[in-house]
Amino acid sequence: MGVASNFGRVPFGVALVLCLALCRAAESPSAAGRLRSTVGENGRLHSSFGAPGTYEDLVALFKDWRTFQAPKRVNGVPDFTPKAVAEQRRGLTALQGRLAAIDPSGWPVSQQVDYHLVRAEMNGMEFDHRVLKPWARNPNFYEVVQASDSDVPGREGPARPLAIQLWTYRSPLTPQQVAQLSADLRAIPGWLEQGRRNLVENARDLYFVGARVKKDESETLATLATRLGTEHPALVADVERAKRAVEEFGTWLALRSKGMAKRSGVGVAEYDWYMKNVHLEPYTWRDQLVIVQRELARARTHLELAANRNRDLPKLEMVATEEEYRKRYREAVREFITFLRDRQVFTVPDYYEPALLAREGGFIPPTGLRDFFTQIEYRDLRPMRGHGTHWFDLARMERDPHASAIRRVPLLYNIWDTRAEGFATAFEEIATTAGFLDAAGPRVRELIWVMLAQRGARAMGALMMHSNEWTLDQAVDYAVANTPNGWLPRDGNTVWGEQQLYLEQPGYGTSYLIGKAHIEKLMGDRAQQLGEKFVVRDFFDALHAAGMIPVSMIRWEMTGLDDEIRSMR
Repeated sequence: MGVASNFGRVPFGVALVLCLALCRAAESPSAAGRLRSTVGENGRLHSSFGAPGTYEDLVALFKDWRTFQAPKRVNGVPDFTPKAVAEQRRGLTALQGRLAAIDPSGWPVSQQVDYHLVRAEMNGMEFDHRVLKPWARNPNFYEVVQASDSDVPGREGPARPLAIQLWTYRSPLTPQQVAQLSADLRAIPGWLEQGRRNLVENARDLYFVGARVKKDESETLATLATRLGTEHPALVADVERAKRAVEEFGTWLALRSKGMAKRSGVGVAEYDWYMKNVHLEPYTWRDQLVIVQRELARARTHLELAANRNRDLPKLEMVATEEEYRKRYREAVREFITFLRDRQVFTVPDYYEPALLAREGGFIPPTGLRDFFTQIEYRDLRPMRGHGTHWFDLARMERDPHASAIRRVPLLYNIWDTRAEGFATAFEEIATTAGFLDAAGPRVRELIWVMLAQRGARAMGALMMHSNEWTLDQAVDYAVANTPNGWLPRDGNTVWGEQQLYLEQPGYGTSYLIGKAHIEKLMGDRAQQLGEKFVVRDFFDALHAAGMIPVSMIRWEMTGLDDEIRSMR
């Protein structure tokens, strides 16, 4: 039972709120116009009457929603106790009722897109309450430190309500930073104690990776204690208390996981609901399986053909020294920027080059474990620069914010994944086809196919885990076995971190290839529409201008084609 909406159906609770409100409106002789609702601090619905919903009403609702979705804290600890979760669910239903009372059908397409972005975020919280229940089934919800920043809007994966972003604390710390860091560190023991009470669901693989993450966090906190010992010794006791709590929590997770048998995927039906209603993705689990299998087979085929063609050429040698690595990195960035400008691929603001140069990264000596992307980068620094367009996206969001208030901030629930990861993945091959690696030599172009194969291999694991056909171990083994040249070591962090992310966040593991398919389809559609008037630079500039939103929404906005939108209704 439900009330028809622009996409899918309104949840029963929302339908009940709307029906009761509309009945009251019909009984009132002075009730002219559309019901308008607000949400009080207690999450209850407060109704009034006024003009039909406008785009300005949507923006106001979005601001209310973003304030509402941030968890409340008690003594510095995010509150996800059963009572708080129930209150959040009631407040969400009220907000969804306000949104459903707005009819965007007569608005310009760009404003309709914004409406569906807000709807998708609310659906994301609904899915959390109905299916994922991260506070009750995912120990990684209680992650407490993150040492490095991310190359995508927000961060990959589900929200971590108390994850201290250590990379933002640069020496010397300001008094305000010292106070904030101390408060967050002191909240960690209470947060993890709440986690022990909240985690009641059976999800063995999530518990296994949760214990693994806690070992990494303990090491990170030990490093932090050493650093603060000379800079801010008063904080060391806070760090040590947090470290003990993390270690005890990890031991508890390991013990609890032993008796668990249930796999941790959401199932195909819920995966499809999530794709359609949260990620605004027209491709179902089965559609994505076909696309991933096709891309994996294509990568293997082209890699073998290229290797056969190049069989008499010397293999690529890895960089041996840090000096050589840094020199090659700077050269690759400048070559990439020059290519984009000279070939008029897309407009290149002055801040793009510094954005890439700032992401040089550390050097891993030959004696260290060189994981997958190091295997690529240390053979040639150029192929991965296409994926480095991530940093262009982030710089653009900061330097040139979108006109829409809804698109200026990173969308929640990784709703941007097909745009962020899909474009970065697609552009590796697009740049190569457009001539970026022409002077690099045939062997370098083989690396493009190696990377595509690895994306396909890991995406297969993501799909099969969520259909509950594979365990996490099986997904890891498949990715390792199907990544060319043995370049994805099973004992490295990459394969485990990737499969953990994909298990926690449905759709992320496939977003690289599904987004790539979307980008290619969009480019083909636009070229067909414009014919001889199609200009590559104009196309990519328009795509960038649309913001970090699902590619299905960009396609609707850029082309007017609504077939994908209709398929999601």
